[in-house]
Amino acid sequence: MDVILVPGLWLDASSWDDIIPALEAADHRPHPLTLPGPAVGDLVVDDWVDAVVAEIDRIGGRVILVGHSGGGNVVWGAADRRPDEVARVILVDTIVPHPGAMISEFPIGDGVVHFPGWDFFDEDDVADLDPQTRERTAQQVVDVPGRVPSSRITLSDERRFTVPVTILSGQLDAEALPRVLAEWGAYAEEVDRLDSLEVVRLGSGHWPQFSQPQRFAEKLVAAVR
Repeated sequence: MDVILVPGLWLDASSWDDIIPALEAADHRPHPLTLPGPAVGDLVVDDWVDAVVAEIDRIGGRVILVGHSGGGNVVWGAADRRPDEVARVILVDTIVPHPGAMISEFPIGDGVVHFPGWDFFDEDDVADLDPQTRERTAQQVVDVPGRVPSSRITLSDERRFTVPVTILSGQLDAEALPRVLAEWGAYAEEVDRLDSLEVVRLGSGHWPQFSQPQRFAEKLVAAVR
């Protein structure tokens, strides 16, 4: 199976390096992406969706989309554009966005969103990242086009709800997720309309591809089907 891997904010294709061997060993064909950066122009999130759709079209046939964090918005947008070509969407510690949702808001400097440093994030998200991993990965981050995180995603094809979704969640399981979503309004409505949803708890922080790559790879391979 062709598996398109979409990174979250400040990450590029190299963020999947420790995961790719497990996918290849399972006879899958991974396609890690680096999304268009600030040098391309004044981008919004739908431009990132376009980049994933272009990769789907390039590959041809059915694909699985994997999106980490803010990349989850991007792959859900691509599933909306190509519902017949997407066999499954796998979300890594994130949820499907509703129409008009944005990833988040961050300070913009010089037209970009710079990586804010690991201390910026909640302790639960980064607790399993040891100092060596934090230092190594912080050297690999990239600037994000300033408008991408706060621009609103376009979703219009209701066939997206027929695409099976697997959530590989850091801390939530199938019982806990609905309780959390009850406070998220339109996000809960989007999830409620999914024909097929599987939730797998990883027992990790927000970056399992860095903190526990072997265990995460095993869970990801099991979800690719």
